[in-house]
Amino acid sequence: MFLLSWVWHGLALRDLQELTIPQSLYHSLAGMVYLVIGFGLTIGVHTAIQHEFISLKQGFPFSSMLIGAASGFFVYLVIFVLGMSFAKSGAVHMLVDVLWQMVEQGVGGLMVSLGIIYDMRQSYLETERAN
Repeated sequence: MFLLSWVWHGLALRDLQELTIPQSLYHSLAGMVYLVIGFGLTIGVHTAIQHEFISLKQGFPFSSMLIGAASGFFVYLVIFVLGMSFAKSGAVHMLVDVLWQMVEQGVGGLMVSLGIIYDMRQSYLETERAN
């Protein structure tokens, strides 16, 4: 998600050139924020599995992406309320920004699901080797 954010804001939009704080400070803070978001996504997906809101048998990566997209919408609302946007206000900017946050966090949800699938596969292979 951090890499996607850098590509979006650094390469596509060139927003990072207009920062009023040092870039090293921005990247450090953004890295910490993305760790917290990733941790929240991981907890959210595990909780959804535990309470059987999503199934591991049917469309699990897609369901995880939807959890990520929902968290992206929540992240956008927090950013919007706190006024921490890169660009000026406007309806088009708001729409693009909320969609981007949902895509970015959706990819994060997908990565969480792939990590869970990988972990389950490793556990299965260890169990098979033990038998």
